[in-house]
Amino acid sequence: MPDRARPIAVFVSFSGHGGVERMVVNLIRGLVALGRQVDLVLVRTEGPHLERLPRQVNRVHLGTRHTFAAVPALARYLRRYRPAALLAVKDRAGRAAVLARWLAGTDTRILMRLGTNVSTAMAGKTAGARWLRFWPIRWLYPRIDRILAVSAGVADDTARIAGIARTGIQVIPNPVITPELPGLAAAPCDHAWFRPGQPPVIVGAGRLQRQKDFPTLIRAFAQVRKGRPCRLVILGEGNGRAQLQALSAELGIAADLDLIGFRANPYPFLARADLFVLSSRWEGSPNVLTEALALGTPVVATDCPSGPHELLDGGRYGALVPVGDAQAMAQAMAETLDHPLPPEMLKAAVAEYTQAKSADRYLEVLEAGVTGKPG
Repeated sequence: MPDRARPIAVFVSFSGHGGVERMVVNLIRGLVALGRQVDLVLVRTEGPHLERLPRQVNRVHLGTRHTFAAVPALARYLRRYRPAALLAVKDRAGRAAVLARWLAGTDTRILMRLGTNVSTAMAGKTAGARWLRFWPIRWLYPRIDRILAVSAGVADDTARIAGIARTGIQVIPNPVITPELPGLAAAPCDHAWFRPGQPPVIVGAGRLQRQKDFPTLIRAFAQVRKGRPCRLVILGEGNGRAQLQALSAELGIAADLDLIGFRANPYPFLARADLFVLSSRWEGSPNVLTEALALGTPVVATDCPSGPHELLDGGRYGALVPVGDAQAMAQAMAETLDHPLPPEMLKAAVAEYTQAKSADRYLEVLEAGVTGKPG
């Protein structure tokens, strides 16, 4: 029987507006709704998502800004509080947790959530850089009691890198769809392009950086715009803004592109879009694509590792196009604008990605009393 007298610990570094932080808070909210006490063990403590934590969550500040520097403090926490299990969020936290358990001399079960396709993220790096990234994984991951991946693609990739059995890695969908989502999406949209009678609006979202490959989306949009009036809105901020602005001017579409920056509530834009496009080079399981589907918005996505192929069931719920192929993306965008799938069909595609269902599956694993290691 699970020991419900002891808390579940979630070990993570909060450092901004990222999707990981948002998923962690969604998960904790779901665990609390299921009646579990949660200790949120923090390295960094910045970020607006912390404001959404339930009041009863115990925040444990380790007093450091770097994950590996937190190992001694985490070991002291494990010795003192003896949590029922510790869920480490992301690679560095997982490796630090293994070292802290060894230092603490406890038998704490360690589970780790992974959300990135590491092989693709490291593609193009030097052999030395890849070795420095992969060697600690191969050494430490077999010492983790259970690895939880956000998609089958992430699970397959992790098993290959770490040299562990794929059966030791469990896939659990992200807790993306919260009870608040419909209300947030129904909030007023302050952008004139989304008013009735305006041309169709295509939306992209994410940090303005290489991974998201917005240059390909802008080039595809320029092709679509040649055949019909339409506009493109990209939500997000990052160091690629100047490059994207220069590209839009070069292609002559600057008047129909708006880089509107980060929005705390992006859902009125997603819900009112005629089309959402994910142009990423790689993902783990793209939350914004899941949210667009949950709001009934038609989508087009790159068939990147990992996640879109699983979310869209191989193209059943939205077109999949090769990474970096602006022409194929433009064709899929035009066809989807002409023949969008029914909203209820799109919503059904992501029915397993609710906060409640995801938290229930996480709790089952956290309380399972795993025997043996994934290797």
